[in-house]
Amino acid sequence: MAFDGITVAAVVKELKDNLLAGRIYKIAQPEKDELLLTIKTADGGQKRLFLSAEASLPLVYLTGSNKQAPMTAPGFCMLLRKHLQNGRITDITQPGLERIIQLHIEHLDEMGDLCKKTLAIEIMGKHSNIIFLSDENKIIDSIKHISGMVSSVREVLPGRDYFIPQAAGKKDPLSSDEAVFKETLSASQAPSGKAIYTSFTGLSPVMAEEFCHLASIDADVPAASLSDLELTHLSRTLVLAMEQVRDGLFSPNILYKEEEPVEFSALPLTSWPPEYKAVTYESISSTLELYYSSKNIITRIRQKSADLRRIV
Repeated sequence: MAFDGITVAAVVKELKDNLLAGRIYKIAQPEKDELLLTIKTADGGQKRLFLSAEASLPLVYLTGSNKQAPMTAPGFCMLLRKHLQNGRITDITQPGLERIIQLHIEHLDEMGDLCKKTLAIEIMGKHSNIIFLSDENKIIDSIKHISGMVSSVREVLPGRDYFIPQAAGKKDPLSSDEAVFKETLSASQAPSGKAIYTSFTGLSPVMAEEFCHLASIDADVPAASLSDLELTHLSRTLVLAMEQVRDGLFSPNILYKEEEPVEFSALPLTSWPPEYKAVTYESISSTLELYYSSKNIITRIRQKSADLRRIV
């Protein structure tokens, strides 16, 4: 399961519920592409926020775990400590259904003046990054530097203007109504499932398949060949799903086959065969942490078994 825009929306809601008005107490960088923020919450409690821009496993979630930080903090971590230590989180946002979380933070500078900064966490596979922005939307620094030699689309370097990379031709499903969904899908020759996730931002193939199932549509049938009634049904299904996302009506769950976790989602998954069982969890953070820790354990066990077979 990709960490899609719907999952990001669920994370943003959870972070808002827990971290708004909280103050950043500690900032650590346990690994090259990771941050661990300890936040004193408005109700007097404490939360840890794990951020990872690791290319193969970008993640954002609240965690009860701690990780050992290096004795000497990397430069990016030191910069964040200088600016954001004791900073107050004023808002947490997601642009549209993009895979981006923005932490908006107020802090006092050396002169005692109130300043505003943004920490943008981009969950985009190999393009994932954690970017520190000024109030003028300029890049102060980032956990990964991306030069023009690496990307001709967008440089991520200190002093550059920050902008969100645009997915060519994709529309924002949160601002799309039934007519937009219907018109867009009817013009696509791709299979209906693929037409959904290639036409609209933030929707993964898994969720596109689910939406087709809920609309009683075969996801492999070309969208352009659907009847008017089928297009209407599919479009209304998408509208209702986006209403759920806007209203924060999430149901974090993991899909298991026997004891093995095979998929997770922020919305219910109903399209899988009966041998797959969905277990719902209290929060998206606990769902993500459990899913990925379980997958890592299973991977290590399988690797160890393979190594033993080679030895034998």
